[in-house]
Amino acid sequence: REFVILLTARRWTQQYEWHAHQPLAIQGGLEQEVVAAIAGNRRPAGMAEDEDAVYTLWDEVQRNQGVSDATYARAVAKVGEQGVIDVLGITGYYTMLAMVMNTTRTPLPDGVKPPLK
Repeated sequence: REFVILLTARRWTQQYEWHAHQPLAIQGGLEQEVVAAIAGNRRPAGMAEDEDAVYTLWDEVQRNQGVSDATYARAVAKVGEQGVIDVLGITGYYTMLAMVMNTTRTPLPDGVKPPLK
């Protein structure tokens, strides 16, 4: 969940989402190197197999507004059909939030510098 939220926050350069969810992703076990790569707008190296399948699904749906049969099958094999639906739902929800917060210029808490370039 937090992995997908970070991917979406990075895509939209949504500072508040990133600020709120980056610590939760780390607490949930996402490797710091993976988080740093996402923050740098790079595909992370060394992801776990399930993370790689989710990243590929997320990235392909962002670029193509759909996914190949192979990408879908791999994602289902790694996270299950419900997991794929969850990835898509989280992506859609946090995309909507990012659009709203970017448009309304939702501020970071006082004293917090924007974490994303």
